Amino acid sequence: MKNASQGLARMSARHPWRVIGVWIALFVVAGFLTSKFLSGALTTQADFTNNPEAKQAQTLLEDRLTGPRHSQEIVIVRSDSATVDDPAFRAYVEGLRGDIVALGPRIVQQATDFYQTQSPLLVSKDRHETLVPVAMAGTLDDASDNIGRLLAVTLHADHPAGFHVLVAGESTSGEDSKSISEGDLKRGESIGIVFALLILLLVFGTVAAAIIPIMLAVMSIVVALGLVALVGLQFHFSFFVTNMISMMGLAVGIDYSLFVVSRYREERAHGREKIDAIAVAGGTASRAVFFSGMTVVLALCGMLLIPTTIFRSLAAGAIAVVLVAVVASLTLLPAILGLMGDRVNSLRVPFLYRRRTLDAEHERGFWGWAARTVMARPVISLVAAAGVLVLAALPVFGIKTGFSGISTYPNDVQSKRAFTVLARDFSGGLTQPTQIVIDGQVGSPAVQRGMERLQAELANDPIFGPSQVQANQAGDLAMISVPVNADPASEPAYDAIRHLRADLIPQALSGTPARVLVGGQTAFAVDFFDLTARYTPIVLGFVLGLSFLLLMVVFRSVVVPLLGVLLNLLSAGAAYGLLVFVNQNGHGAGLFGFQRVETIEAWLPLFLFSVLFGLSMDYQVFLLSRIRERYDLTGDNRAAVSFGLRSTGGIITGAALIMVAVFGGFALGKLVFLQEMGFGLAIAVLIDATIVRSVLVPAAMKLLGNRNWYLPRWLEWLPKVRVDAPHGDDVVPVRPLEPVG
Repeated sequence: MKNASQGLARMSARHPWRVIGVWIALFVVAGFLTSKFLSGALTTQADFTNNPEAKQAQTLLEDRLTGPRHSQEIVIVRSDSATVDDPAFRAYVEGLRGDIVALGPRIVQQATDFYQTQSPLLVSKDRHETLVPVAMAGTLDDASDNIGRLLAVTLHADHPAGFHVLVAGESTSGEDSKSISEGDLKRGESIGIVFALLILLLVFGTVAAAIIPIMLAVMSIVVALGLVALVGLQFHFSFFVTNMISMMGLAVGIDYSLFVVSRYREERAHGREKIDAIAVAGGTASRAVFFSGMTVVLALCGMLLIPTTIFRSLAAGAIAVVLVAVVASLTLLPAILGLMGDRVNSLRVPFLYRRRTLDAEHERGFWGWAARTVMARPVISLVAAAGVLVLAALPVFGIKTGFSGISTYPNDVQSKRAFTVLARDFSGGLTQPTQIVIDGQVGSPAVQRGMERLQAELANDPIFGPSQVQANQAGDLAMISVPVNADPASEPAYDAIRHLRADLIPQALSGTPARVLVGGQTAFAVDFFDLTARYTPIVLGFVLGLSFLLLMVVFRSVVVPLLGVLLNLLSAGAAYGLLVFVNQNGHGAGLFGFQRVETIEAWLPLFLFSVLFGLSMDYQVFLLSRIRERYDLTGDNRAAVSFGLRSTGGIITGAALIMVAVFGGFALGKLVFLQEMGFGLAIAVLIDATIVRSVLVPAAMKLLGNRNWYLPRWLEWLPKVRVDAPHGDDVVPVRPLEPVG
């Protein structure tokens, strides 16, 4: 790998225009693919790729009763003065329903109103409000594409004085979520890029060097989006994949460039010729980028094991952008450096640019002081730092997981106001009712009595609204549809599903010749929680095991990877604890502008673990590669650890601050899940780069001494795949010239 990465860097530097031309072509093609196909590759729907109970129920309904599932939207009409009994009210509602039906069968399958059905369920108690249920035509994705047409003739149409219209439903809330997400994405990108540029200016002290990582990050994002658009011709991705690609692309693209450019400038400061300096950076920093990138990919692959489209979409997007960023760091970055040469230090920023030979060599500066302090008191440093992380991790034992439903949307969002009206005056679960599917001879006396008992139990339980029964013509399948009087994505609604499955259905229908399944969106959520709990140990074992094996092969040690795994677990635990402390318990949430929530997103813990484990290994590989490099030169473990901290501390901290800025930009979004994801990632990276990499790792390695590099003899057969540069001409400093950067 050393020769390959070094040779690739040298070749790219000698033929910069060819390499840059290829990347420009990729950029243009990716831009075309994104504009042409990306929107069709994205979906607002989440699904299982296995077959839990809720999906079985949905399949039975689609095959034998309802046909393909349609989006159910509810138009709410209210008058301040008139009631549904007034002719003007009736005329307006019937005219509105006519406008909806006039959209055509390709957009609206069916629309009904109170005056057709005379159903009391469609009228509020004060009779100033009525509902117009609308079944959208086509698939759920078709409904998402067409929801704007429905909103145009309802929500956004002109209304008579005194009348108000709101629209609630799956596609409506999905459209609002998508709109908010796009706004959060633009805001997060802007904030991340601005702060990343400022931090890069602080690290490099020159405008030219600071712009290069931004360019590579943008290139990586665009190419990755093109890849997703291309793959999306066969597989749909959650529309949140664009947020994931943008966030991860900015973070790793900038970080990887920072590592390589810093090493190049360091080698130039040692007096190497331009091409040789690029080659050495390719054989060291680029090689570390390659292996750290592969570690990130392996960690993200853990999410691919979970049979849900949301996990697989997020994982696929993140993997795509990480791979592109790695390839760009190995090829495009050396080509740019080969073209720019020492012009990478152009446009120096006053008071920021300073002449630095190697403080690492002479134990100068802040990181020299930090290294001396940790090396002098390793036990105290280890105990104090570990104690802080354990204390931060304690709130994790009170974590509650769920989904942030529409009730967590900003108050000015139309779909939230509509849901609030539904929950107050009707039933909040009308848009997503629970579907109890009875598979059997539903006309038989035993099944009929069981269904009647179940409906009676539902009527006596205040959490459930009025139930309705629908059977197919063959008489072998029936559905009891019942709304839950709560936000469908709330703990009371989840408890209602569990109570229904565990108690009400067995009591009413046990012993009858029928199979009973519970479906609907709330039931899907409950099945998701169960699935996540079942796959958590599998994903943890996969990620930890593969990461351990990779680090063992790379550093030829069983101690170093074991230490890395343990410290990363401690770091992740602290991040979880702070996430619960702030977002769930609400301590300091207002300070960050976060909304306090009852539950943490159910998918977030596993997602955070996979991403954080991969990103933290970035810093682990970069730090350990410099330690091992110096250890091979000197054979002195203490000096090597101290040198590794001094030489990488500033770079790792700068890289971490960039990630914190990027993730923090997304944490400022309006959607609760983005707040939790951004904050969790930002705080974890900050903890990892400061407490873990700057204190715990060097303190532990100082105490372990030469045992750090212990490899049992029976493992000597492992392939020698090194990240650090072995002892030789590639790492022996040559005569220093004038310091650069």
